[in-house]
Amino acid sequence: MKPHLPTSLPPLRDIIAQFDLRPDKSLGQHFLLDPNLLERICRAAGALAGVNVIEIGPGPGGLTRALLASEAASVLAVELDPRAVAATKFLAGFDARLNVLEADALKLDLTSLTAAPRAIIANLPYNVGTMLLIKWLAQAGDYQSMVLMFQQEVAERIAAAPNSSAYGRVSVLAQWLCDVDIAMHVPAGAFSPPPKVESAVVRLYPKKTQPPVEHFKAMERLTAAAFGQRRKMLRGSLRSLGGEALLNRAKIAPDRRAETLSVAEFERLMLESL
Repeated sequence: MKPHLPTSLPPLRDIIAQFDLRPDKSLGQHFLLDPNLLERICRAAGALAGVNVIEIGPGPGGLTRALLASEAASVLAVELDPRAVAATKFLAGFDARLNVLEADALKLDLTSLTAAPRAIIANLPYNVGTMLLIKWLAQAGDYQSMVLMFQQEVAERIAAAPNSSAYGRVSVLAQWLCDVDIAMHVPAGAFSPPPKVESAVVRLYPKKTQPPVEHFKAMERLTAAAFGQRRKMLRGSLRSLGGEALLNRAKIAPDRRAETLSVAEFERLMLESL
């Protein structure tokens, strides 16, 4: 049976007032309070029965409530802001499936904190969203899914196709390891306070076969070099990794530029670079 939170829970706006949760710009905080929108984000992850969900930056707990109203086996909320930690611990008093950890997600190995199957569902702080994603991609095979909100520009980069201005390093890494799509767009006005940018929810489903760690590190080096000087031909941008000789081994023309290569071509280059 689908769990339901007690109707006695105070409204989110009361929680914000009770715990003095004025959004902190230094933490990239923009709170999403619309329960219907939060439920849609939760549904974007698909069936959560038996899944241990990790949420990063719960803030006043809007998405946390939606996750607890699902069939998730447990919810681990990781929060850096002591005010939001207190608010989320208050919510934990109503549902034993919720655990709260006061910590910096960038410094954590999330896979050591919850058992599989696990998923990450989060409205990420804008200032660290990309760094968090790349960290999690290194262990993509350990997650059933990742449903993450980013500012729209970042979301579009993650899902971008070759030969587009948005296509870059994070596009290649994400699409090499996961099936990626943009699940929904979220207008700025849905947040409190409204950010200066639109947002979007990206859905990532890790592929069944994942590369070894050394391949991931090699792909990180390769994409950093290729897109670090994206206006250059690959023979120049990849000089430190073998340049024209590497490209010839991978059967890729040295005068091409990084944004024209498919993810499969990057994988071929990566394997030749080992």
